[in-house]
Amino acid sequence: MPDDLSKTGKSDRDKINVNQPHELRDWSKKFGVTEQQLKDAVKKVGVQVDDVKKHLGKK
Repeated sequence: MPDDLSKTGKSDRDKINVNQPHELRDWSKKFGVTEQQLKDAVKKVGVQVDDVKKHLGKK
């Protein structure tokens, strides 16, 4: 089921869904990486923002 874009909360902000084009685009831009680099990071460490951020070496 697609995300309801009108409802965002803590759980949405803590996870990255690379299957949602807007999330893939926005998180890639936020971290300064390509979409493929973000997908690879999520595949390796999971969907939690803090884990992906740490893996990418971002603060």
